[in-house]
Amino acid sequence: MKPSVIIVDDSITVRMDLKNSFEAAGYETMLCATIEAARTACQRRVFDLVILDVLLPDGDGLGLLQELKAAPATARLPVLLLSTEDEVRDRVRGLKTGADDYVGKPYDALQVVARAGEMVRRNGEHARERPLVLVIDDSQTFAQELRAALEGAGHDVTVARTSEEGLQLAASLRPDVTAVDQMLPGVDGAEVIRRLRADAALRRIPCLLLTASANRADELRAFEAGADAFILKQAGVPVILAKLTALLRSAPEPGGRASVSSLLTPKRVLAVDDSTTFLGELCDQLRTDGYDVVAARSGKEAIELLGSQPVDGILLDLMMPEMSGTETCQRIKAAPAWRDIPLLILTARDESEAMIEGINAGADDYVTKSGDFEILKARLRAQLRRKQFEDENRGIREQLHRREMEAVELTAVRELAELRAALIADLERKNEELSRANSELQRAKEAADAANHELESFSYSVSHDLRAPLRAIDGFSQLLVGRASAKLDGEERRYLVRVRETTQRMGQLIDDMLSLARVTRREMNFQKVDLSAEAREIVTHLRILVPNSRVEAVIDDGMVVMGDRGLLRIVLENLLNNAWKFTSKCERPQIVFGRQAQADGTATFFVRDNGAGFDMQYADKLFGAFQRLHSVEEFPGTGIGLAIVQRAVRRHGGRVWAEGAVGKGATFYFILETS
Repeated sequence: MKPSVIIVDDSITVRMDLKNSFEAAGYETMLCATIEAARTACQRRVFDLVILDVLLPDGDGLGLLQELKAAPATARLPVLLLSTEDEVRDRVRGLKTGADDYVGKPYDALQVVARAGEMVRRNGEHARERPLVLVIDDSQTFAQELRAALEGAGHDVTVARTSEEGLQLAASLRPDVTAVDQMLPGVDGAEVIRRLRADAALRRIPCLLLTASANRADELRAFEAGADAFILKQAGVPVILAKLTALLRSAPEPGGRASVSSLLTPKRVLAVDDSTTFLGELCDQLRTDGYDVVAARSGKEAIELLGSQPVDGILLDLMMPEMSGTETCQRIKAAPAWRDIPLLILTARDESEAMIEGINAGADDYVTKSGDFEILKARLRAQLRRKQFEDENRGIREQLHRREMEAVELTAVRELAELRAALIADLERKNEELSRANSELQRAKEAADAANHELESFSYSVSHDLRAPLRAIDGFSQLLVGRASAKLDGEERRYLVRVRETTQRMGQLIDDMLSLARVTRREMNFQKVDLSAEAREIVTHLRILVPNSRVEAVIDDGMVVMGDRGLLRIVLENLLNNAWKFTSKCERPQIVFGRQAQADGTATFFVRDNGAGFDMQYADKLFGAFQRLHSVEEFPGTGIGLAIVQRAVRRHGGRVWAEGAVGKGATFYFILETS
């Protein structure tokens, strides 16, 4: 019997998305849009899991949660809350009401399925009646043919189209056997098997590698990766079915490793930082890598959340008001339930004293803040991997101790000695997997770089496809104005003008989105850059574009730095263009680009104008993508320029900030670590 899940959400998009993901993973689904429908469904049948939205049209989802936990028939039914309310207080409220887990929207469907698999497995009430086969193959025709044959032979089947999806399903569903195609997009089949073998929770799953190649080297590579069997697709589905059946007969009994956590399951990370800007970017970076991220803005919020929901890792800012990162770390490490959670201290301070302060407080690692998150994510992966190996070794030691006691009771000294030798050999093998994992980190980084290049190519392709219909709309609107102008009244002509203005603005948005992506991914080429000369070229160009401008531009001499010329040119163009634009309504507009030295010798560059200015209470919004403090009618633009500036400066290890007042101008400062 398949496990069953009831999905309660008023969004049909969410319901259908989760329905497709759960059914692809082998679940039966029931969809409900209201509390009343869900209440009726739970009274009529028993489910293995509830996915429950908090905000529903006919009431609060937490009320239904309380009903389910109070009724004897559903008291042990696992409930996962899925809500847009992702503040710490909302999460804690939901968990204290009785939820078994909480995922904030927007969500990753595969993560939700993985969490669900863990909850159903922990609950232990759903017993698998038929063997589950996981097929990882990007050929829909072949996969469906194999599925039909396996289901006809009495097996349940789940199909994954990519290696990444297959690994996540393996971690969440723990299939009885896996059939993997050799040729997969991205990570190939041999590498999929190698990753399964490197994972303590999944290494005992029998693996069959399928291939259309008769190359002897491919077969050898498959067995080196850890495949249990290798077979040509040309042999036919009946032969493949027979081979899978044989692997199922030789498979170990299920359950031995069911409680062991898998590195491939989505990990939940608690990110704690009082800077809204940095915290948002950090969360976005982690979610891109598949982490379930919970954000807290203070040490107090972090402690409160840990009391309600377990996490796999913690990223903690060192410098915070009220409760510092040091005090927060000490309190976490002092609690027996939390002390083993990997904790990384984050700080903008680069002195050795800051590192010593964090480590002495109990942190497992220390990372300096910067715009490059790859080092941070690599350190986090290393700590999560270390924790898994420690847990596994702890389990082995506990198993060893238990069997030693049994051996003493039975006076089986010889068997005890053999068991110790086997466990020591197992530990040695695990250390050798750990060694391989370190070398794989470099290969993973290279693969990520290649993926970034592919993503940029994809972005260009998408932008081209978007521009074509926009140009058509604009062109046909222009033709209509020309040919039918006499037939249109004033209101109708204004409609067409608005259509053209909107399409042109959307085209500009597409261009700006691509610019933002390029700044993040372009390769850095460091050299000496004369910022004074670059700024003068930009001002000269602006005077050509706006010949009647009365702007007085003052540029300091000798501002030479080490950096990427292209990125620094982008920084200056955006800051000077903004200053030029926001002084356009001044009687005597003035722009100054200069440099001032700090007490520690650091050079701070600034662009100052006497234009429209801004309200400082909205300063945090300035550097967000598409964030604007003025209307398009007042000052044109898309609101992407300052986001580009911030990313370009961060790629130089620096930071950017602004000061201003309404009607009194603005000053934008930036520091480059390389300067």
